[in-house]
Amino acid sequence: MRPSSPSLLDQTVLTDLAQSLVAAARRAGAEAADAVAVRSMSLSVEVREGAVQESERAEGDDFGLRVLIGKRQAVVSSNDLSGSAVEDLAARAVAMARAAPEDKFAGLADPAMLTKEFLNLDLTDPELPSVERLEDLARAAEAAGLAVKGVTRSDGASASAGIGGMVLVTSQGFSGAYLGSRHSVSMSAIAGEGTGMERDYDFSSALHAEDLDSPEKIGRNAGARAIERLNPRKVSTRKAPVVFDPRVAGSLVSHLSSAVNGTSIARKTSFLKDKLGAQLFASGTRIIDDPLRRRGLRSRPFDAEGVGSKALALIDDGVLTSWLLDSATARELNLTTTGHAQRGVSSVPSPGATNLHLAAGAQTPEALIADIADGFYVTELIGSGVNGVTGDYSRGASGFWIENGKRSYPVSEVTIAGNLLEMFRTLTPANDLEFRYGTNAPTVRVEGLTIAGH
Repeated sequence: MRPSSPSLLDQTVLTDLAQSLVAAARRAGAEAADAVAVRSMSLSVEVREGAVQESERAEGDDFGLRVLIGKRQAVVSSNDLSGSAVEDLAARAVAMARAAPEDKFAGLADPAMLTKEFLNLDLTDPELPSVERLEDLARAAEAAGLAVKGVTRSDGASASAGIGGMVLVTSQGFSGAYLGSRHSVSMSAIAGEGTGMERDYDFSSALHAEDLDSPEKIGRNAGARAIERLNPRKVSTRKAPVVFDPRVAGSLVSHLSSAVNGTSIARKTSFLKDKLGAQLFASGTRIIDDPLRRRGLRSRPFDAEGVGSKALALIDDGVLTSWLLDSATARELNLTTTGHAQRGVSSVPSPGATNLHLAAGAQTPEALIADIADGFYVTELIGSGVNGVTGDYSRGASGFWIENGKRSYPVSEVTIAGNLLEMFRTLTPANDLEFRYGTNAPTVRVEGLTIAGH
């Protein structure tokens, strides 16, 4: 491990440039403005059969400027602010805003909502691995996968690390910055031969290297999962309980997140548009968005408008309590922003989730499936067949058939279908929640889905 470059961790120059952009925009005629600066640096290595297949390094700073003239706004971006670029970019943004159509909901955040407290969420690992260290991690993961009896070859292993952060400056006087690191290791293993080959994977991702699973564990998991999938069977079409492994259960939380996004609600394109305050899940169920979780993969002390972050229970005791809102969608819905604005350098703010999770239930995964005589345990989902307007759900899946309360034989090439409203209503979480991804859930059971086989 080696310490990160001090200049990489110091965002003072970015803050100064963002402030220069805002000041230049005001001089050019903007009534209000905000600027974002995004820093990124990444290293990645891919290994196959012990040999390095690819090694990449990327580094750069990008800037975005939003200007407002009345209810007209425009956004411009650049990765070069040398020379006269600051004044030129501001002038171009103001000219674009004057020609833009009015948006009656456009505007900066309410100054009263801007945070003055910047919590330390422990997002940055001060040391980044060398390329040689990344190669060692990838090779160790691959070797562990290949050592699993029955694994016939590797589909590759990779390791990566990087740092990314954001600076936000507004004409209201807000100035804030945060920086986060990211480390990851993955391995994909193949078992079997010819048309009988099966593939599976494992990976680990964390802000701090010390929180990663060992590469040996990742490789062993990938190998074991690939072997479990050998000789899959087909099943006939029927209705049965479906159990989602934690690797895929988070997708159900993501579907809820999309449906309660303020943009979808304002456009009336969500199947939940009339469900605020409704009982969607069983009593006791909680789904929480927590941008302040220490070392969380999507944690941040403030949103893309400078509004302070705070935990929000989207589902509390089974009831839908809130939408995910930024300032513009909040104005459109006559509500208050929830501090969920996100933004790239070339876009206006829009709402989005951070660290989402479905709270753990009371039963073990084994108890959750113990009374299922005939059912399906899903470990992989394929495609994105979810209709956000109607809630209709249909996705390809593979996994294991459940017989008499136990996982039995592997199953592939099936489709599971239902409607998200009914799926939410019958959803039961197990007690095995772990925070491994941006969106997390324990093992989940859903009743009465249609399983379309042969």
